[in-house]
Amino acid sequence: MARVVLSIDAELAWGFHDHPEPPVRELRRIAAGRRGWGILLELLDEFDLPATWAVVGRLFLARTDDQIYTAYAADGGVPIDPATLSGSADQWYGNDLVEQIRDARADHEIGCHTFTHLDFTADTTTAEVARAELQACVDIARERGIEMESFAYPRNRVAHREVLAETGFTCYRGRAPPRWYDRSCLRALGKFAAYAGGFSAPPTVYPTVDEYGLVNVPASLHLFGFESYARTLARPFRRDPVVKQARLGLERAVEEDGVFHVWFHPNDLVGPEEVGRLRAVLAAIDAMRERGDVTVETMGEVAKRTLA
Repeated sequence: MARVVLSIDAELAWGFHDHPEPPVRELRRIAAGRRGWGILLELLDEFDLPATWAVVGRLFLARTDDQIYTAYAADGGVPIDPATLSGSADQWYGNDLVEQIRDARADHEIGCHTFTHLDFTADTTTAEVARAELQACVDIARERGIEMESFAYPRNRVAHREVLAETGFTCYRGRAPPRWYDRSCLRALGKFAAYAGGFSAPPTVYPTVDEYGLVNVPASLHLFGFESYARTLARPFRRDPVVKQARLGLERAVEEDGVFHVWFHPNDLVGPEEVGRLRAVLAAIDAMRERGDVTVETMGEVAKRTLA
């Protein structure tokens, strides 16, 4: 039977800490972070769909207890103090939001998105820095009774897998397989044609075990990876071409008996149109589950099944 995985990069403002002057669209997403988090939990509860929440470790904290973690290395060994960054405290701390995940009706998994949304492919991210970031997440989660198994790389930049394995993780979200237009010099035009025309489905993926014993659960579709001008231009073709892509991906996964892995962020839900897209996709998944065509699993569950 086909399986559906929903993975969520839960980061609030940490996803933009290395952008000294975020553009307007990013500022909108930062402002929408907490509201989007709540809406997402409500929708997942409404459809009783479990998801893997890859949480930035600093969001386990409140400002009052953050100082005990200043010894953890980040950005080449220099700890990041949110007090020096723009935005209000509730955009940098989220212990209350993590508790909302744990209290939800749906049986969610809490995984890791590094401690400070660190780019693991940066020149300054040595194995020691990566290890400190991961260990910080493991420690702070374990203090709260959470054993982390799943990992999502910031910006999907995969590196230091050996450290990931050493720190006790069992799986990670790998990059999506390339689609036909990714190999073209006219990639943007090809992507627009695929989404607007609705003739090319996202890939079905198959988890594999890498040389470090980690399960790679590749992505299939970024739910908010077709935005701005492209989305506006595509409206005359389809009401929401991404919803069509999701439905095509679900149908393909059923035909090919594989995994359809959708990922996104809470702060993608900046307005009614984005919320409507998510609701439509979740409703499509729920309908196929009710028909017995798919099951919905977390990344950790997929990893256990793969390693069994």
